[in-house]
Parts: sequence; structure tokens; C-alpha cells
Amino acid sequence: MMLRIVLILTLVILNGCASRTSTPAKSPSPSSQPSPQAGGGYYLDDGPGALPPQSLDKITDAVPRDEALHRGANKPYTVMGKSYVPNVGVTDFRQSGVASWYGRKYHGQKTAIGETYDMYAMTGAHPTLPLPSYVRVTNQLNGKSVVVRVNDRGPFLHDRVIDLSYIAAHKLDFLRRGSAPVVVERVFADEVRPAPVIQAPVAPTPTPASNIMTNPVSAEEGRFYLQLGAFSTLENAESFRTRINAALDWNKEPIRLFQKDHLVRVSLGPVSTREQAEALAKRIRESLQLVPIISTH
Repeated sequence: MMLRIVLILTLVILNGCASRTSTPAKSPSPSSQPSPQAGGGYYLDDGPGALPPQSLDKITDAVPRDEALHRGANKPYTVMGKSYVPNVGVTDFRQSGVASWYGRKYHGQKTAIGETYDMYAMTGAHPTLPLPSYVRVTNQLNGKSVVVRVNDRGPFLHDRVIDLSYIAAHKLDFLRRGSAPVVVERVFADEVRPAPVIQAPVAPTPTPASNIMTNPVSAEEGRFYLQLGAFSTLENAESFRTRINAALDWNKEPIRLFQKDHLVRVSLGPVSTREQAEALAKRIRESLQLVPIISTH
């Protein structure tokens, strides 16, 4: 969740950060669970706005750019008896865990760096990433991915690793669930460029060493694939495929790119039977904490 007032007492008063409210609020207990209210599961009495914009799907990802770090919000702090030390270095970061989202309860209040929280902007909260910074968040249940700007502190409960804005959760398709297993990866200004034009699917000759296609290809009917991720640009899909191929050094199946529904999907396969696909999916889950989606494309 967003930076709670318990944190504000440490960061705002001592480090000059603006608070969301002048009255300290009670921090949620570690046993808090999503509330089964109409419209989806979410924490405490938070939820979607009454009149969301009609063009939610047209809201684009955050675009990483070089920004100066906030002077007060990047110092060590303690919340709920636990100490946190923000990592202010320009270093790679990858983390797996559970993401949740926050909406109308904090809409219009101040984030840890004094900005006004907008539940319809592509933003997020993280305990230790630099503020501000940018991350790519991938929903492991469906392979959908977004880039958000981290401008707040939190969450501090359970195994949640990041809190996302309402619109980011919408684009990752876990609003009704309230939370989802995700992979969080830091991205930098020079890593995200305008999307290249993706031509009609063709099947070029694979390289002998990796048997990996260089462009999106067509799926073979009647065969099973394990979708590992889905991206809006060919460049990001190829980057992800390169990292996955290196991590799965035991894998003998090709990892290919498929263009579908305006996304480039990174898939392993094909394999002949669902049993083979399920066995591979289990091994991938155990080695990478990544949940593949079995499909026939």
C-alpha cells in the first residue's frame, strides 16, 4: 500500500516528505486480508473510483527517464518494527512476489515524494527501490506486462512486494482478484525505446546454438506451448527471451516469439502432449518462480 502515516512520522518529519493527511491513521495489521466487497477484492476499505475514465485501455505505460532522486524519501526508515534501507544505486533489480493495488482511499493524497497520487496514472509503491524509479511488472498468471513509475513507499504486509495504481492493476488484469504473483524488474531510460514496427509473422532460420527464432512466428496446430511472458514491443520480448534462455540452461526446447492480439508472446515449445507441457511448467516454476501458461496458441 501507499506510505502509511507510521512511515510518515519517520520520513516526513525527519526527512521533509509531505504526508497524506495530518491525522495519523491506524496501520493495517499483518493479518489483514482482501475485503470481499462488490467490484473485486482489495485491502481495507479501498476500492475503485465511482466514475473511472472511459478510456482506461488507452492509458499508456510510464516512460522511463533520468530523474534526480528525492532527498528525503531515500533514507533508511522503520515501519511496523522492520527497518528498510533504500537501494539508491543504478543497479539491476529483479524480484518475485505478490502485487496488490490501491485506489480511491488514497486518490488525491500525497505520495512519499510529495506528489499527488493519481489512481489512473501508471505508478507504484515499493519499500526499497529508489524514488523515483521505473520498473516493469509482469503478471505471472497471464503474462501481461506494464511499466510503472515508482513514486511511493510500501507495501509492508505479508509477501507483497509492490503496490500498483488502479490503472496498472487494470492493465495487468487482477483488479477483481485484488492481488497477483508478479515479477518486478527495474528498467532505465535507455532500455525503453519507441516500439518497432512488427511485420507479418515469418519464420527465419534459427541459430544452431539456441534454436531461437529472431522474429514472431506462427504456431503449429495441435501442439502445446508454455507462454512465459507477453510484451507490447518486439525489443522487450527479445530481451526477456534472452534472459529466460540463459536462466533455463537445462532446457532443450526452442523459445520463440508469437504475435497475437497486438502483443509479442514469448513461448517455449512446441511439445507433443499436455503431459510434457505440464512437466516442463512444473520445472520452470520450481527453478524461476515463474508460472507458465499452457496453450495451443
